[in-house]
Amino acid sequence: MSRTIVACGALALHIDQIAKRRGWDLEVRPLPPELHNRPERIRDALGDGVDLVGYADCGTRGALDGLPRLAGPDCYGILGGFDQHEAGTYYLTDFLVRSFDRVVWRGLGLDRHPELRDDYFGNYERVVWLAQAPTATLQRKAEAAARKLGLPLEIRVTGDSGLERALERLLEETPC
Repeated sequence: MSRTIVACGALALHIDQIAKRRGWDLEVRPLPPELHNRPERIRDALGDGVDLVGYADCGTRGALDGLPRLAGPDCYGILGGFDQHEAGTYYLTDFLVRSFDRVVWRGLGLDRHPELRDDYFGNYERVVWLAQAPTATLQRKAEAAARKLGLPLEIRVTGDSGLERALERLLEETPC
């Protein structure tokens, strides 16, 4: 019996690839990743009658609690395998590396108001790229994003095993 998972656009491709690799009968329905800039809108965007939610809390302040969702505060912890963020760290995923200019730079208005960079990122000390499938092209893009933010880049190769484990737990906890 097929189930639908409404997923963050940043995770949807990875969720679909994991589901196919594992033989899980999941239909992945992505939502726009820009919702992360307005997390208070995520719950309404899910709609009603959702089988599974491919989001962690992601800044919704509990609005997704009670729904069958990925456990944890956000996808960075799921992908990186940690419960607590490291102070002063701005995290990138493969998706954010690929879409940095659209989702972060333009999404936060930094293309029009670059003077806001320090307001948004002045308390960060580094950028950590949680690389699921690193390539030379993605590395160049991650380096460019870190340069735009004026921060050093650290690369941690994570793969998608943390997300796979989180999906497996979600499916076990939410039988058909």
